[in-house]
Amino acid sequence: MLVHDLRGRRTSGRIVETEAYPVGDPAGHSFRGKTSRNATMFLSRGHAHVYFIYGMYYTLNVSSERAGIGAGILIRALEPIEGIELMRERRGSSSLRDLARGPGRLAIAMAIDLRYSGVDLCTDRSLWLGKSEPEHRVPVSATTRIGLSREQDRPWRFYERGSAFVSGPRIRTDESPK
Repeated sequence: MLVHDLRGRRTSGRIVETEAYPVGDPAGHSFRGKTSRNATMFLSRGHAHVYFIYGMYYTLNVSSERAGIGAGILIRALEPIEGIELMRERRGSSSLRDLARGPGRLAIAMAIDLRYSGVDLCTDRSLWLGKSEPEHRVPVSATTRIGLSREQDRPWRFYERGSAFVSGPRIRTDESPK
């Protein structure tokens, strides 16, 4: 789950799609080393790395290694759970399915921008990761990441099989659940 409390209003969603950007990945923001733009990717695991893409959207990544090593997970899509009307206000009149389907839409619906870059998603009281209760177990599939010009063939995109809230193609490269 991704939860955001902002000015006494909560939005949350169950994470249904992610992409991995591990150490040494030429498609990852940390590949060329630490810079002012990607410094939060080098924080210890569980910190937010928010960046602006295409000159119009913010996206949320989670640092995934120990401090000093750059790698992360892009949160690509959520199934909205709480604050659905607030998400609709932020996104305009959108269908439930499209509120947080894709990293840019997700950031708009959840009101995530650069002020959250560096936040510890395990301890922060405004933006954090949690788990659903009761725990929601679903089959997960892997396929190639979306919109890359490098390392396109890596099966490092993971999504909930059968979810209407997944942003990209639902064609998996494996034949067994992860």
